[in-house]
Amino acid sequence: MKALVFDKSKYDWETSHGFELVNIPEPVLDEKNNPGDANYVIMKVHYAGICGTDRGIWNRQAFRDVILGSIDKDDEIARSAGGEAILKQDGTASAALAVSASKTYRIIGHEFFGEIIKVGSAVKNLKPGDFAACESHVVCNKCYQCLRGQKEVCTNEKILGISHDGGFAEFAKVPSHIVWKTDTSKIRPEVAAMQEPFGNAVHAASKVDVKGKSVAIFGLGPIGMFLTIVLKGMGASSIIGVDPNPVTQDMAKKLGIDYVIPLYNVVQAPGLPNKQGKALPYIHDTSLTDEIKKITNGVGVDISFEMAGFNSSVNNCLYATRRGGEVVLFGIKQGDFVFEDFNRLIVNGFTFHAVIGRQIWQTWETTRSLMENTKNGVQEKLFNVILDRGQDTILPIEEYTKERFEEMMAKHPKFLIQF
Repeated sequence: MKALVFDKSKYDWETSHGFELVNIPEPVLDEKNNPGDANYVIMKVHYAGICGTDRGIWNRQAFRDVILGSIDKDDEIARSAGGEAILKQDGTASAALAVSASKTYRIIGHEFFGEIIKVGSAVKNLKPGDFAACESHVVCNKCYQCLRGQKEVCTNEKILGISHDGGFAEFAKVPSHIVWKTDTSKIRPEVAAMQEPFGNAVHAASKVDVKGKSVAIFGLGPIGMFLTIVLKGMGASSIIGVDPNPVTQDMAKKLGIDYVIPLYNVVQAPGLPNKQGKALPYIHDTSLTDEIKKITNGVGVDISFEMAGFNSSVNNCLYATRRGGEVVLFGIKQGDFVFEDFNRLIVNGFTFHAVIGRQIWQTWETTRSLMENTKNGVQEKLFNVILDRGQDTILPIEEYTKERFEEMMAKHPKFLIQF
């Protein structure tokens, strides 16, 4: 089957970029040798979405250690004469087990939609012919958090396309407990492929009461765009979007955002100078936060959503949010962050919310309700605006080249691969 992978036997992480289009064996359910396969399904992938995580992997800026370490573990299992015993201890590993004698690659991709074609003998709630998307967090259902309804922060989770083979392939093998059935008579397939990332925005919005509130979204990437749609539907009084990209600024306006501020310079600039004239990469942009204060009559927004993950963006939130306001942190970057004037956090009485992934399955239920509702315009906005009606935003796998993929990443905040 065709798949997009990173193969450590062919390319060095530090000196390579992109994904390789390769032909690899189709996944199989082999319960005789891998008992854990009884709880797996095989999906024929129809569409897979590209997100910020995939861009980070493409440019070798994210998840190096996790990807390389998990490939090594898969390879150990594939080579081990005692592989069956290992699989009994870690059933999820069987999903990445190649039918070859070794395993040196990771199939990328965690946003995808398709049709179930095979199910393991222990799978009761799914059947061949069902259409479905997947939760990207392969949770254990056994740890302290999972047993208390906090599966999104599972201690033992694996992530599709990162530490577990993903969906940038013609077929995907996944545990049945992360599969979400989808009614294609109510949600079109292209939109169904975006349920997982859209759920991120739904989860972020669920942390706060936005009805009648002023809101700022720092970072109008795909999740920021989705968040705009969700917040409009939840009754936010005004939404301010901040992003440097003219394409996303225009798209946000089409989605009905109230204000767009194009002064967001953390991507390009090494840092703004402090009072002593020294460039600091974490310092907030006073021109930006002053503009937000002006829009809000000197008060600041009730709620800030940090969706970009830059240190300066976090500090922009702290200076744009009113006293007693709330800050939702979603953007991810590894490493240390500096809070500019830590005293401000305490004295201003901010409430912080950290958001990862989706609540399983509460967020998915809400996402389905929003997408299936024919009156709220969510599907139309996702397909007509975010995907631009499929105009150059859907890449058939047969037409994949690194050059074409990079071109589409540069042009479109969101696009899909069609298998």
